[in-house]
Amino acid sequence: MNRDKPPFRADHVGSLLRPPELLKAREDFAQNCISFEELRHVEDEAIRDAVRMQEEVGLRSATDGEFRRASWHMDFIYQLDGVSKAPGDLKVQFRNEAGEIALTPAAMNIDGKLGVSETIFGEDFEFLKGVTNSTPKLTIPSPSMVHYRGGRAAISEDLYPDMEGFWEDLTDAYAEEVRRLGELGCAYLQFDDTSLAYLNDPRQREHIASLGGDAEHQHETYIKNINRALEDKPEGMTITTHMCRGNFRSSWAAEGGYDFVAEALFNDLAVDGFFLEYDDERSGGFEPLRFVPKGKMVVLGLVTTKRGALEDKDVLKRRIEEASEYVDIEQICLSPQCGFSSTVEGNALSRERQYDKLRLVVEAAEEVWG
Repeated sequence: MNRDKPPFRADHVGSLLRPPELLKAREDFAQNCISFEELRHVEDEAIRDAVRMQEEVGLRSATDGEFRRASWHMDFIYQLDGVSKAPGDLKVQFRNEAGEIALTPAAMNIDGKLGVSETIFGEDFEFLKGVTNSTPKLTIPSPSMVHYRGGRAAISEDLYPDMEGFWEDLTDAYAEEVRRLGELGCAYLQFDDTSLAYLNDPRQREHIASLGGDAEHQHETYIKNINRALEDKPEGMTITTHMCRGNFRSSWAAEGGYDFVAEALFNDLAVDGFFLEYDDERSGGFEPLRFVPKGKMVVLGLVTTKRGALEDKDVLKRRIEEASEYVDIEQICLSPQCGFSSTVEGNALSRERQYDKLRLVVEAAEEVWG
C-alpha cells in the first residue's frame, strides 16, 4: 500500500550535489565578482532543475537541495537571534575507507536572548513551493544541534546562568519558527539531528563527558526539548527527524547501532517519522526498531550517498524484509541514508549517479509496496 502523506514510501533526506555553475557563482560572490541578486538568480535556476530531477525520478517530495546553504545546519543556527559566529578551533575527525579527514567546523557563541525575528528560510520555502508539483519539504537542524555544537561552554553564563532558561528560550524560538512555516504552507518539515545518532558511539559519549555533559542522559534532554518545541505544531504538518553519524565528503564521524537511544527515541520523540542511516555495518542491526510504536514511520536509509556504486535492488528488498521482523512493513519507507551534499563540498559521486540512486529508491519502493 502506498502512502498519501509524508514520509512517502520512496523519499530522500534533503541535500543534493551542487551543480558546477552554482559552485562557481558562490565563489564569484565570495570574491565580490557578482552581486547577491546575480547569485540568487543562479540559485533559482539550479533549484528549478533540481526539482525537475526529483519529479522526473518519481519522488513525491521535493527539496531545494539546500542549494542556498553552505552547511546543513549552521546557515540556520546563525540566523537565530542571540547566536553569533566564533572562530572554530575544535577539529572533528571524519573517517572513510581511505583514512581520516580533519574538519574544523564553524563555531558559535550564544551571547544574546534566543529568538526568531524573521522566519528562517521562509523566502527559500516559498520559492520551492512555487516551483514544484510535489510536496515541498524543508529541512532544518534540530534544537539539539544548537546545544551539541558547543555545549555549555558556548552559552553565556551571564545571560543563561542555568540551562533551563536556555532551553526555554530555544524551544520557544523553534516553536515560533514552526508556527511561521506552517503559515507559509509548509506541511512537511524535517529536524536534522546528528546528535541523537552520535550518542550511540561510546567515543562520542566520552567526548560529552569530557566537556562536563551528562553523556548517559543527554539524549533524553534533547528528546524532551524537541517535544517542547513541537507541542503546538500546526495541524496537518508532518514532522520527521533524520539521524546520521556524520556526512562530509563521503566520510563519517561516529559509529554504532541505535541501541543506546532507541527506547527513549522511538517511544518518546513526538515526530511522525524517523529517517535512519542503515547503509553499512557502522549502523548496526535492525533490532532497535522493535521499540517503534504503532503509528510512527521508519524510513530506512539503505542506499548510500557516500559511494557511487549502485546497490542491488534485490538486496534492498531483502533488507526491508529483515527490518519488517521488528516493525510492521506498513510502517517502513525507503530512502538514501543521508543527503548527497550535507556541506557545499558534496560527496564523492557524480550527479548522474545521484539520479540513479534516487531512481533506484523509487523503483524498489514500488516493487515492495506497489
